Amino acid sequence: MKILVPIKRVIDYAIKIRVDPTKGAQGVQLSNVKMSMNPFCEIAIEEAIRLKEKTTAEVVAVSIGPKQCTETLRTALAMGADRGIHIETKADVRGDYIDMQPWGIATLLKGVVEREGGVDLVLLGKQSIDSDCGQTGTLLAGLLNAPQATFASKVDRGDDGSFTVERETDSGTEVIKLKPSAMPAIITCDLRLNTPRYPTMPNIMKAKKKPVQTISLEDMVKELGLNLDEVLTPKNEVIEVYEPPPRKEGEMVGDVMELLAKLKEKGLVA
Repeated sequence: MKILVPIKRVIDYAIKIRVDPTKGAQGVQLSNVKMSMNPFCEIAIEEAIRLKEKTTAEVVAVSIGPKQCTETLRTALAMGADRGIHIETKADVRGDYIDMQPWGIATLLKGVVEREGGVDLVLLGKQSIDSDCGQTGTLLAGLLNAPQATFASKVDRGDDGSFTVERETDSGTEVIKLKPSAMPAIITCDLRLNTPRYPTMPNIMKAKKKPVQTISLEDMVKELGLNLDEVLTPKNEVIEVYEPPPRKEGEMVGDVMELLAKLKEKGLVA
């Protein structure tokens, strides 16, 4: 079995994002900021490794972005992925929905799936924490005409090559079965699917020797017979990025009765 796992490099989830309001759509500051693997992508990598441990499988991590994405790929390799593919973009191409948007990414991933051949499963994070689009997995499934399941909280592989997926919905959970197909199953991973492992020092050292193929975006587009402008031209335009308004300072009360009086004064309780 071959499992493909696209991963994204984003601002670390624990970092306070800086926004320069004078720069409009380019307002989110990326220079001198700690970057790491998108948390939902970590969950996808972890699930791929768990499936690999249960069966015989090859896990291939794919990342699209600047040269620093190699570090993110090395993290995936240290977790247990077998090899990496890096589609390298120029430094001025932003991946946080400004330049590279889900349509362009899904188009490239479709080409990677076809280029690799023999892919049985594509595991993606349900969304990235920078743009929160949650569209890449479903777009990829549409482009490949492949079976898909979104917001997975549990994944099991059957002996016949099918995948049984328990998925999160607004009304609870549902279980669906992705039947074997000529195209790979596409599954997007939700938060409750697993808890990603921390790479151990020996595995970090081993990851340095694992193969990572780097190919420029321009060369990949040419090889796949795509149009570079179509891949890079955003389908939507970001007009403005701004920080949320600061929270107002709270007001201390002496006891419950005073609290109730304040709530009634503000019309929050009858």
